Amino acid sequence: MTARLYRLTRLLLALALLGALNACALFQARDPLTISVIGIDPLPGQDLEMRMAVKMRVQNPNETPVDFNGIALNLEVNGQPLASGVSDQQGHIGRYEEAVISVPVSITAFAFIRQAYGLSTLGSLQGMPYKLRGKLAGGPLGTVRFSDEGKLDLPKGGNLDW
Repeated sequence: MTARLYRLTRLLLALALLGALNACALFQARDPLTISVIGIDPLPGQDLEMRMAVKMRVQNPNETPVDFNGIALNLEVNGQPLASGVSDQQGHIGRYEEAVISVPVSITAFAFIRQAYGLSTLGSLQGMPYKLRGKLAGGPLGTVRFSDEGKLDLPKGGNLDW
């Protein structure tokens, strides 16, 4: 009986090892998505908050497509949180393809005042650093996180295209 139990244990261990190796193949290394903020459009606000739509160009430099069913992002300007937003939009970015995604974000009055105070010491938005962080939700194993950072480079007309 012990020899039979020993063989069964070895078989189960071998099957578990094969299953683990197969699972590792699912977790292939991916290059990070390339995210560029390409514009901000005003949206109607409510009470003491401002609303905007952040437009991002998302490029997928990978062999595998990215399917998503939700987006979340946070925008930080000059080292301080400014806006956050979520969207339940769904999409597909094929292998070696790109897409433009627009996400509505909210700016609270407190965040706006904090940024205005920082602006009073700097004098201009021009050249102010920003960071954008977020994720494209795709289920427990398919969520893709992204980030982008740079400096605000506003045209002379004051339009918020970056």
